[in-house]
Amino acid sequence: MPKTVFSPSIDSRPTYPGLVSQGAVPGIMVADDAGAAALIDLATSDASVMDRAHVLLIGGAETTATRLGNLTPKALHSAPDLEAAAPLFDSLLLDARMGTQLYLAGSEGLIGFATARATAAGLPLDAIQSEHRGPIGRRMKCVHCKGITEDVLTDPFTCSHCGLTLFVRDHFSRRLGVFQGVCVDAETPGDIPETVEIRA
Repeated sequence: MPKTVFSPSIDSRPTYPGLVSQGAVPGIMVADDAGAAALIDLATSDASVMDRAHVLLIGGAETTATRLGNLTPKALHSAPDLEAAAPLFDSLLLDARMGTQLYLAGSEGLIGFATARATAAGLPLDAIQSEHRGPIGRRMKCVHCKGITEDVLTDPFTCSHCGLTLFVRDHFSRRLGVFQGVCVDAETPGDIPETVEIRA
């Protein structure tokens, strides 16, 4: 699956320039099924990148795990979803030494989630690389109930927690790793614009 190209947007929207090997330095690699292809491409260009890498596969198929295992990383971990992966990821960040590189590949939700946790743990932004692969659904936080809805593909959308109809803003919170959604009909209840698909 090729790297996603996003249309120009506001300054706070993150960009995903792609993964570049930093060689055999300590590494943490986090990917979903689609993002695993980016890790495979990275290791194909420089096999040494796997020598000291902990790979965390989120929700990946067994065949994907096998392909990543064949790259002989230092360790290969798996988790069914982001929430289940969080304790292990936090532990890897806690044990990280100076110079550790974080490679993130996959959905925007995965990248935002992992970047927010990594920076909160003290990893500098220049040690984090990212490449978007897969669906373009957004990880949205309702500013009213604070609930997070994953993989939002339409604007407006219904908050999965409080049921409000939310406008999909391009504003991205790096601290939280989410886009922000605000009530679309707060001032004119019931006046909801036509739903459109979100484009990359």
